[in-house]
Amino acid sequence: MEFLKDMFQFMMERKKWWLIPMIIVLLLVGILVVIGGGTAAAPFVYTLF
Repeated sequence: MEFLKDMFQFMMERKKWWLIPMIIVLLLVGILVVIGGGTAAAPFVYTLF
């Protein structure tokens, strides 16, 4: 959690607002990989990539 706190403080201080969409996309892809790894929806997730 400290990493997320530091990242947010960095974005606030340096005005790096363009990082927010990239972080959100990376989190969504990570969630898709975790969910798609062991469920019946795996073939459908893999077709996205």
